[in-house]
Amino acid sequence: MDEEGAIVAAALPGSVEEVASKTGMSIEKVKRILDDLFFKGVAFPRDFKARDYFRFARDIIQLHDATLATRQLDPERGREFAALWREFGEKEYYPKFGQLIKATGMKVWRVVPAYKAVKGSPDLLPCEDIREILKANSRIAVVPCSCRTVSRLAGDGCRYTDEAETWHCIQVGRGAEYVIERGSGVEISLDEALRLIDKIEDDGLIHTWGNTAEMSGKGLTVNCNCCSDCCEFFMFLKGANIPVTKAALEKSRWQAFVDEEKCKGCQTCVERCHFEAIELYKPEGSRRYKARVIAENCFGCGVCATGCPEGAITLKAVRPPEHIPGAVA
Repeated sequence: MDEEGAIVAAALPGSVEEVASKTGMSIEKVKRILDDLFFKGVAFPRDFKARDYFRFARDIIQLHDATLATRQLDPERGREFAALWREFGEKEYYPKFGQLIKATGMKVWRVVPAYKAVKGSPDLLPCEDIREILKANSRIAVVPCSCRTVSRLAGDGCRYTDEAETWHCIQVGRGAEYVIERGSGVEISLDEALRLIDKIEDDGLIHTWGNTAEMSGKGLTVNCNCCSDCCEFFMFLKGANIPVTKAALEKSRWQAFVDEEKCKGCQTCVERCHFEAIELYKPEGSRRYKARVIAENCFGCGVCATGCPEGAITLKAVRPPEHIPGAVA
């Protein structure tokens, strides 16, 4: 943003008229600047269509996601912008936020198991079925993942998927309305969203949702599909040098189990796991190495199960329904 944009941003929150009065600029000029800040992901209107009252980003996470999760990012300037975010993250943002997570134990989000890994289970609740969560929302959109955008433009990229080829950040409800009106993403149908979920699971990404049994409504605007080499959940841990078990993600109710008779020791699960929850060991008397789950580290995402070529890994519910706030059996 330029100097005038910064002056307007500093005058928020307020209506167009109030900001004009605070800054001494004309209403027409303020409206033009606020629209520009809206499209850049800096200012947020109360009504996405009317755009007559704005506020600044509520926190650093929203500023990060809104400015980067957009198809409108200029390719050349975007590299410089992403590099600045990465530098800020490594020097300040990740370590400080990681320490905050360690100190508070916050669990704002929860892991949702891969549908393919729990499909047909009688223990599956609607609020942990990612397909049912999407069905519960009237509008769905998709945008480029902000975290993988930084990795793609200012790092080594993602080893799990290519965000330039397929977007994986699914917006719902008011979140979908925001990206549609802003033009940072595109609206998709439920069928398109379900096909995207299939690809997300094939790629080995982790479904996440707000840490509640609610499947739609206020504050529930995004289904992040995360990876350990790009996403902020993991960058916070690395930045503060804290173990994966202290992530701001709550575990799902599920845990992975290995059928050693079927396991060929191919290591696919070890390579796909984001939580360092699987290791290979050689059972006594066995010629082959076998996979073994480290229960403490397992978040029940199902990435190992969906990728196992031998079908040797299954997910089982190991926690009660009330593990999810607000859930009932």
